[in-house]
Amino acid sequence: MNANAIETRELTRRYRGETALDGVSVSIKENVITGLLGRNGAGKTTLMSLITAQDLPSSGTVRVDGHAPFERAETIERMCFIRDNQRYPDDYRLHHALRAAAFSYPNWSQELADHLVEVFRIPRRTIVKKYSRGQLSALGIVLGLASRAPITFFDEPYLGLDATARGIFYDELLRDYAEHPRTIILSTHLIDEMDRLLERVIVLDRGRVVREADVDELRGEAFQIAGKLSDLDAFLAGREVLSRRTIGGLGTAIIGERPSDSVQAEARELGLELSGVSLQDLVAAYGLADEPGTASHPESDPTRAANAARTPERSAS
Repeated sequence: MNANAIETRELTRRYRGETALDGVSVSIKENVITGLLGRNGAGKTTLMSLITAQDLPSSGTVRVDGHAPFERAETIERMCFIRDNQRYPDDYRLHHALRAAAFSYPNWSQELADHLVEVFRIPRRTIVKKYSRGQLSALGIVLGLASRAPITFFDEPYLGLDATARGIFYDELLRDYAEHPRTIILSTHLIDEMDRLLERVIVLDRGRVVREADVDELRGEAFQIAGKLSDLDAFLAGREVLSRRTIGGLGTAIIGERPSDSVQAEARELGLELSGVSLQDLVAAYGLADEPGTASHPESDPTRAANAARTPERSAS
């Protein structure tokens, strides 16, 4: 089992009376790709800033490789944090950014940096401050991957990238990670796209951890059920409903339990469709689980519930 690269205990950060993080205790495994997931304002960037010693907690503790990172140079230099709004000096061009990174990161790979610059087609002569949003994201990806820092954070690294460039990022990350394992933490909204990258996830909502688990474990502990409301109500009685949507006389719900043989048999008897849940939908469900009125909100895709109710049943994956 992988050791913990990062541990936080009751980590809290308040800003002017607002609580951005509220008693967050997590363990991030060494040499594992971990997804930091949640809605805007959930506390993802705040957590990464505290771990990388770019901000101080109001209370609680952070340990990186067993040490508090604050004012500890040897710990800080083992980490690379690529922000979604990464800043550069006004006169910087590409070669300035690469030179500064090579100086900052002991494991820097110029060969990888040069390769990534070419595949992302990053302009060399343009001043960085005039880059497009996608070019800035590509530059951040180059710096983060080529740093080969033992602990690397990417905060929404794909902003402004088209589908082709995002695919290049995912492929290059997996390729270099396989050859040079390290701890990688990805904050993302594109959960479905990054599904194949993630080995473990931490789900934040309103500054608190609502779930921390291996991806395979998370997928196996919930399922979706769909069908007529009268039958659905009978099935949901006494169960942990993470989220629920209705449209007309049809509905869908995500249930927080494993789809055992007896559960599947009960669904068939009621004429309900039981299926697996995507990581995207499951994370969204955890974010909605404690919100008032969740069960009566309209389905975001009205045809989804209707189609589900008319589709022959299948077992959860």
